[in-house]
Amino acid sequence: MKPFIFVSIVALLFACKPEERKTEKVEIPVVEIEQLNLKQANKLATLPVHCINIEYPNKLNQTIGSNADLQSPKELHPTFYGCFDWHSSVHGHWSLVSLLKQFPELDDSETIKTQLLQNISKENIEKEVAYFHGKYNKSYERTYGWAWLLKLAEELHTWNDTTAKELKQNLQPLTDLIVQKYLEFLPKLRYPIRVGEHTNTAFGLTFAWDYANTVGNTELKSLIEKRAKDFYLKDEDCPITWEPSGFDFLSPCLQEAAIMKRVLPKEEFAVWLGNFLPELKNSNFKLPVGEVSDRTDGKLVHLDGVNFSRAWALYTIIDELPEYNHLKNVANTHINYSLPNLVGDSYEGGHWLGSFAIYALNTAKHD
Repeated sequence: MKPFIFVSIVALLFACKPEERKTEKVEIPVVEIEQLNLKQANKLATLPVHCINIEYPNKLNQTIGSNADLQSPKELHPTFYGCFDWHSSVHGHWSLVSLLKQFPELDDSETIKTQLLQNISKENIEKEVAYFHGKYNKSYERTYGWAWLLKLAEELHTWNDTTAKELKQNLQPLTDLIVQKYLEFLPKLRYPIRVGEHTNTAFGLTFAWDYANTVGNTELKSLIEKRAKDFYLKDEDCPITWEPSGFDFLSPCLQEAAIMKRVLPKEEFAVWLGNFLPELKNSNFKLPVGEVSDRTDGKLVHLDGVNFSRAWALYTIIDELPEYNHLKNVANTHINYSLPNLVGDSYEGGHWLGSFAIYALNTAKHD
């Protein structure tokens, strides 16, 4: 009796017409973001404008060799003394350059240009270079601050403006020094640093590769490509569900994918990504945003940063890979969570998060 019942059920199933067995395709609603426009640019510009010349509070991250090193932030770093720490000051200056380049009609544009010229002066940059030559400063800001310095240099290089040309020339000695530091350091780094904060190797390689690619520095670009492959080519099954850690502002998994997208041919990258993050190809893939419980806490607010950096990495992955277009919704959701919280935020986030938002929105325009 049982075999008869089984055969009957199977017969009924196959007797159904094809159109009756067909499942309906579910349309996934598109998540939109507000593209970077003049109104939004003016709001975002207020963040670096209000911090690049604010000396205190300040976190120097300094190794003291003698009493002679006990100087004020502005004395030690006459260009990048504001915005709480050196690297945040660097990308605060980058933010203003990026916004001015995109929106020449930005409010107070001439005043901002004047301030940039005062800060990034030939004399000030000479002192910044001298600091890096100090006995205890060889690894200062390695590699997060280095990466942002090259991103600033790249932005100036691509801005067709008389102010930009002067700023680029003034900055060049420090740019050259940072390039040399990369060339000296990367061959010595045996293992990548896979954290979600400043020392993340993939992030440091990404912005440096962008600079090298833009200005045509083949030596730096080739070295980065070699080291990225050394570090990451055999990686598989990155545990993205472990992210984020409590203080992350970078995604170790997605930032790694972002550098590999740059250094591998499209077809090779697609195979690599399928092994590294196989779940991303699922059209139903979800990645919860990093939730911030207290934006007055300088560490907890890092999670707004992870939302922006996840977004820019996802936009990079999507480019020229239509099978991953569903990830745009994931990226946009992350931006929409954190973007409304920037302007008027406490200094703990306001001194740096605007740069992350601008970079994410810039990347969104090119996905």
